Amino acid sequence: MISIHVQLLLMFLVWNSDCQIIPRIEECGLSCSQGIHCKSKPSSDIFNTFCHDAPASLSSVVLKSMKISTVMKCIQGSPCSLHLNIKGSLSLDENIRGLEICALSLDTQRSQCTSVRFAKKKSKTLNGKKVQVQFNCIEVDVAQHIYVTMKTVPNYCDVKLSQEYYVEDCRNSDVGKYIAACSAGKFDYNVDRARKIISVNVSNFLRDQDYYVRLCHKWFTCEDVGAFAVIKGKESLKSVSLKYSQLLPCLCIEGWLAIPDARRIQLCPFDNDTTALWDNIVYNPATQTLAWEPACPVFVTVNLCRLMKSNDHCEDIQNSSKNSSEKQVKYSRVDTHPRLCMKFTTKQGSWVKCPFAHGEFPAWKMRTAAVAEQIQVFFTSQTKAQFSVLVCNRTQLASCESVGMHHSVSVGDTVSIATSREMCGSTICIEGWRTDVDYSVPLQICDTHCGFRGQTYGDGNPAKDMTHRMKSVHSLH
Repeated sequence: MISIHVQLLLMFLVWNSDCQIIPRIEECGLSCSQGIHCKSKPSSDIFNTFCHDAPASLSSVVLKSMKISTVMKCIQGSPCSLHLNIKGSLSLDENIRGLEICALSLDTQRSQCTSVRFAKKKSKTLNGKKVQVQFNCIEVDVAQHIYVTMKTVPNYCDVKLSQEYYVEDCRNSDVGKYIAACSAGKFDYNVDRARKIISVNVSNFLRDQDYYVRLCHKWFTCEDVGAFAVIKGKESLKSVSLKYSQLLPCLCIEGWLAIPDARRIQLCPFDNDTTALWDNIVYNPATQTLAWEPACPVFVTVNLCRLMKSNDHCEDIQNSSKNSSEKQVKYSRVDTHPRLCMKFTTKQGSWVKCPFAHGEFPAWKMRTAAVAEQIQVFFTSQTKAQFSVLVCNRTQLASCESVGMHHSVSVGDTVSIATSREMCGSTICIEGWRTDVDYSVPLQICDTHCGFRGQTYGDGNPAKDMTHRMKSVHSLH
């Protein structure tokens, strides 16, 4: 376990790197030790990439050291830029005409090289003298990963210094404040729910610089929702209107400057707009499969449930609970009865969707009739189905305890149940459900008085406020 002292030291180092002030320069350039004349030019000498055997008289440590840091070049009226500040030291030798300094971006594989040459007369007379070289004209981007090399000219094998370097990112207060790529802007927005339009106003970004705004769905990354809009830097109006199809918890507004590798900001203000999440329910009649797929990452418990006719409460169906965050929830062999619903439960509450409530799919009904001292039970259905029937004592609204044996019956057949005085009570019910599917809702006919007349269980329509968005697989073709 890391000691508390080490943890505090690490926290200090991270805080110190984020708060470090980047040194300023007005002009970039090359400088060498006093008395040493040197000059630089961009290098594209492909021959210097191949090394030669070093003369026997040349020390392998002729290159002494190399240090790298970041400087910020700021000119009034222009954006600031970041540059590598490379300091190296070497011992002059008559076999060395100069240095080549290269910076390779490990992110883009783009290379920048500069050749530094010493005056020939001076290098001979000052043989063995230690020389300091400083060069700060290699421009870099925020958070760039750089591989820097320093080689001799000519390029002698095994006489080279190299170092990896990470440029400060936007968390550095100095970089975040003055570098254009970190000036991500600030959003104000307004939602017109009737027209399904989000108006976005952007402020606090560089003048005369174009700015991109888009809507996206935030998963692991933020995925496009339509095309992005452009705010022209030269225009006085800094706002755009973006159309959306649904307000979802993962719907975000994202903006960034129209420059390479610009920092992006996101605003995701619709965390509480969860209603539309539960609409994406699909039923496949061929496989009797009911499925729901989240439009956004959300941790939810899904249950199938039976909508109670008396109070619109939805009672969970046993063994139907499933948890999901990003994956599809699927139930196979599902009864299409109007009272079979899906219940979604999160920390914010519960929502019930009843995909079969509008009669688009075949439903079944249970009927009873009194004949002599018997109750006849039969089922009607537009499709073939198998059912089970029993007499039960309803101790609670959704709990009915069996008081007799189970009876199996098919569509078109009838099962007879003998009546007795024990059945002449308000809590005694006839309960039936489908047995040829994995998930079915049990229906009950209760209050079986001894003066029982034939009656039909009336499903009726579910409550008016029952909502759904149901897509049949056939309708998708």
